[in-house]
Amino acid sequence: VQLQAFGGGLVQAGGSLRLSCTASGIIFSIYNMAWYRQDPGKQRELVAEITSGSSTNYASSVKGRFTISSDNARNTVYLQMNSLKPEDTSVYYCAAEGYYWGQGTQVTVSS
Repeated sequence: VQLQAFGGGLVQAGGSLRLSCTASGIIFSIYNMAWYRQDPGKQRELVAEITSGSSTNYASSVKGRFTISSDNARNTVYLQMNSLKPEDTSVYYCAAEGYYWGQGTQVTVSS
């Protein structure tokens, strides 16, 4: 099983980024997928999740700014991040069922 995350980078506050995570080795359509983020020395935090039935859930800190979506044909889950804030700076990880994890992608938001 492999999850590969892409799309991190440096952006100014107020800007946007889209993260992608492509899965292989799993039947993607039956898995609940999620994005987490983690700062050094802190616990990993759930950012957004999407169930196999396409229900979504967001952390209160990102609700209204971030959108999670998935494309079963491409085995890919996305995180569209708008109106980014410096406090969104973190390493973002995708996960399948909280069991399989991607390698993380750095998002840095400058003020």
